[in-house]
Amino acid sequence: MKKSIFVFALLFGLTVQAQKKWTLKECVVYALENNISIKQSQLDLESTDIEKLTAIGNFVPSLSASSSVSENTGLSFNPVTNNAQTTTFLSATGRINVGYTLFNGLRNLRQLQRAELSKLASQYRLDKMADDISLFVANNYLQVILNKANLEVLLSQNEVTQEQITRTQELVDAGVLPRGDLLEIEATNANEQQSIVAAQNSIQISLISLAQLLQIEDYASFDVEDEGYDIIEGSISELSAEEIIAKAKEARNEVKIAKANVDLAEKDLQIAKGAYWPTLSAFFGYDTRYTNATSFNQEINPDNPISVRPIGTVQNTGEVVVGEFPNTILVERGADPFIDQLYQNDGIGYGLSLNIPILNGFSTKANVQRNKINVERTKFNLEQAELDLESTVYQAYVDAKGSLKAYEAAEKALESQELAYEYAKERYDVGLTNAFDFSQSKLRYDNAKINANRAKYDYIFKLKVLELYFGIPATELKF
Repeated sequence: MKKSIFVFALLFGLTVQAQKKWTLKECVVYALENNISIKQSQLDLESTDIEKLTAIGNFVPSLSASSSVSENTGLSFNPVTNNAQTTTFLSATGRINVGYTLFNGLRNLRQLQRAELSKLASQYRLDKMADDISLFVANNYLQVILNKANLEVLLSQNEVTQEQITRTQELVDAGVLPRGDLLEIEATNANEQQSIVAAQNSIQISLISLAQLLQIEDYASFDVEDEGYDIIEGSISELSAEEIIAKAKEARNEVKIAKANVDLAEKDLQIAKGAYWPTLSAFFGYDTRYTNATSFNQEINPDNPISVRPIGTVQNTGEVVVGEFPNTILVERGADPFIDQLYQNDGIGYGLSLNIPILNGFSTKANVQRNKINVERTKFNLEQAELDLESTVYQAYVDAKGSLKAYEAAEKALESQELAYEYAKERYDVGLTNAFDFSQSKLRYDNAKINANRAKYDYIFKLKVLELYFGIPATELKF
């Protein structure tokens, strides 16, 4: 017996552990880590690092190296001696070039500044995406909680109906009540059973919708924590609309994104104006050559270094004048060693290059004008974003206030319907009212409970929306 109890407890513990119930904060954090839209925005943020790397690279000198090897047959110019010769020889050349832009209208500096602004704008867009996803998760989460609360109302009231069926059956059997009252209660029970099934389906559908939003595929075991979500007194709704709107303009990413777009447009305009300025560049080059071709040199004949040849005659006497000349012969010489030729045949070149823009078909002017228009457009977008945010926050403020009044009214209506239901139940128990009137009173009481639940969670959600506009992070929202 003890062994059976132990096995049951173990299995029950494993089942409870397997059926994890997610809190709202866990859902929001998980969504921010796994949502596809969030991941895409993170990739956009990472791509701005590439843009910044490219901008930094504009400050680094350009360096290139090239080489070539060829074999020539026939009449060709020797790359070392520059003499034409008919033969077959192997030649190689190597070259290194370095270039650096000294000035180009500060466009390199402004490209780097633009890359930093672009990264900031991408971060704002990522933050806005996170806020939107968090709000969407909270809405779906509270919908699950509302559906569960409605199911609890239906189940608890159906228990009362079951008790009434038993009691009415006894009274009918005793001849105190007509059988029609029993049939009325049983019909009410059937309707409530149907409503319970519909409520259970609503819970499953809302859970699946939330699981899909979180990218969770295990729908069967997914569930949420359905306790501890109450209205907290002293909330942000006690602040004025002007205070919330002012805070939203400082904290919300919609305005930050619009401001960043204005900064980007102004930076693009500065870059476009930089094309009016001259571009000054410096360059340096080093090259060398090698060939394995043989060559013929004229050298002094060691066997007969001097030759005597007539160079003219004396006009008066006719005597022949002779002179001594070096006696040279052609000597074939092999190619110098590879390393020696690299040093013997190398050379360098360096200098400055100035490019002054004079006329390029008005393309620079058109680009500047285009960017000026874009600056004005982004300023209008910023103004519109501030107006839209002000309108949205004010609407959210009014919605929160209205939902609070609706919740308070629903609570009062629930109190009234509960008193009416208790009164009707007492009258029904002593036979002073029929089953139909009692069922109608109970139905009104059930609807009042459901309406109170709906008003409660609607107010909680709209309150959380207002807190997000106030700048409270989604993961720090309190319930």
